[in-house]
Amino acid sequence: MKFEIVTIFPDFFRGPLDYGIVRRAREAGLVEFALHDLRAFTRDRHKTVDDRPFGGGEGMVFKPEPLFECVESLGVTAKDQRDRKRESVVLLSATGKRFDQQTAQELAQLERVVLICGRYEGVDERVNDYLADREISVGDFVLSGGEIGAALIIDAVTRLIPGALGNEASSQQESFSHRVLSPAIESDGRLAPSSTCGSGGLLDYPHYTRPAEFRGWRVPEVLAGGNHDEIRRWRRRRALEKTVRNRPDLLERVELSEEEREMLEKIRGQER
Repeated sequence: MKFEIVTIFPDFFRGPLDYGIVRRAREAGLVEFALHDLRAFTRDRHKTVDDRPFGGGEGMVFKPEPLFECVESLGVTAKDQRDRKRESVVLLSATGKRFDQQTAQELAQLERVVLICGRYEGVDERVNDYLADREISVGDFVLSGGEIGAALIIDAVTRLIPGALGNEASSQQESFSHRVLSPAIESDGRLAPSSTCGSGGLLDYPHYTRPAEFRGWRVPEVLAGGNHDEIRRWRRRRALEKTVRNRPDLLERVELSEEEREMLEKIRGQER
């Protein structure tokens, strides 16, 4: 996959792209990055990329000319043909659709993603209407510019690319993931015991590691007992508890088994 980043601060990305999974994926040839300085596509000696908004108002707005020239210079496919070419031009904007794990999974299926980092008061709407095919916000808050959001999207998408993680199952078991894990098979054909469970769109279950006791706080006994079914049920209940407490809105769009619905009723009953 290739990420093309359009920004007035290309040096910003020298940090986020040089560490962890993103760096390893780049070195392994799984992802490629190209930084494009928007000011290189201006026509005046001051390299002006913004202007006052029509109709009045506070702040400055990104001009359409340099953005169109920059993106078009990349040879990006026409907007109505990008799905077929597995490309997307994304405008980072506080008014966009909120970025989530499903969107990350959609982008991970593409071969090329162009990220336009908005800034100032906003971007001329003609960029959204005629150049970008996605308008994305990384959350219900306002940032000074789209660079941080672009780095966030790159990280979230890169880790979903096959080969980017040491353990491919990791991305399937995390919070918000709707993927279903395939059961492991033993050499004799039997299903391998499994105490892990995909999040199924919920928040992830709590994790513990050694030491088993720290400052008098012990790891839950069920996790050291070796009973995979009990561990799975414990983890699923704790995932439901954390989701009810921190993100109850997620429960409205996930499918729960009968066992999980019974767990949920007990959890809600205890909170009343």
